[in-house]
Amino acid sequence: MRLLPLLCSGAVLLAALSTTLTAASYLKDAATGDPKLRSVGAMSFGPGGLLLVTEPRHAAIVAIETGDTGPVQKLKQRVDNVHALLAARLGAPEGGIQIVDMAVNQASGKIYLSVTRKADGAALIVVVTADGQASPLNYANTHHARVSLPAGDTAKVGNVSSVAFANDRVLAAGSSNEEFSSKIFTLSLPLVHGGSAMPVSAETYHVAHGKWETKAPITSFVPMEENGKHYVVGSFACTPIAKFELDDLKPNAQVKGTSVVELGSGNRPLDMFTYEKDGKQWLVTHTMRFHQNLFGPSKYWAARVDMSLVKVREEGKTNAKAVRRDVKQPKGPEGIEIVESLFGAVHVDKLSNTEAVVLREQGTTLALEIAMLP
Repeated sequence: MRLLPLLCSGAVLLAALSTTLTAASYLKDAATGDPKLRSVGAMSFGPGGLLLVTEPRHAAIVAIETGDTGPVQKLKQRVDNVHALLAARLGAPEGGIQIVDMAVNQASGKIYLSVTRKADGAALIVVVTADGQASPLNYANTHHARVSLPAGDTAKVGNVSSVAFANDRVLAAGSSNEEFSSKIFTLSLPLVHGGSAMPVSAETYHVAHGKWETKAPITSFVPMEENGKHYVVGSFACTPIAKFELDDLKPNAQVKGTSVVELGSGNRPLDMFTYEKDGKQWLVTHTMRFHQNLFGPSKYWAARVDMSLVKVREEGKTNAKAVRRDVKQPKGPEGIEIVESLFGAVHVDKLSNTEAVVLREQGTTLALEIAMLP
């Protein structure tokens, strides 16, 4: 099956597809009922309310047909203490809940949290509705498909960091115990329950380190179309943004990415998304600073990058000569700037071209709210 060409933001395509295709169209030999998640990590939404969930400790992707197709009802007011809300619903003390990731269904506005209950290690998906109420995802009459992520004949996958739809396939990123430990996994559509993905080894030029590296995996990524070609644009620790052409992701290949922007060393990317405003397309990379802060009120921060910098084709502006952010200033060079509304955000996901849902530091706990995009 081949999908329609993917726009840079991805949201337009997914909205169009969801009106014509159901989530079940992307699953084959699907199982019914509780997928019995063994671990939970990064998540994202595909067409028709199809939720993609990583099982990071078990090297798998689980696609769940949620049936959540709208209409949009966004969060009405801030939830001040998310841990208390979840603990009350999951029968745990407030400190007994770990929030792993957050995904927003743009078709409905509902907020999905991947959660681990510490007492028994239960892996759960919790849904927060517009009125600020939370409940575990109801699996009654739902369908799902689990696809494994192999690294190689003898290698093992140690982590799965991200997953998303990308044009005519699903992609996941992670790491293995091989020399080329950075992996991109291609999952063909439809996703076959009990099937297996295709591993690709990735090498990336880390601009701040001044060398090609094979160890650091993509921590978050978005799909992109450029001059009729389809790419995945990923962010890495310390913090290059690089793109890989989808046609290069062949079985067991070793591919080199093209680094196009360097956001600065000492940072670990957490989330990425694109949005459009006033006719210009932006890429937002949300990160956590693990070195001393150089700016801003929190170690959690985000920058937006003009997509024209990502789509650059000249060799003299990529890899070793990729544009570098001025790490001591809120703006600069032209086309790169800090997103003030995302300081303190532990997790971020796009709601629309004007708003993002933010899980933000609030004293000793976390608050859930909607933030405006610049």
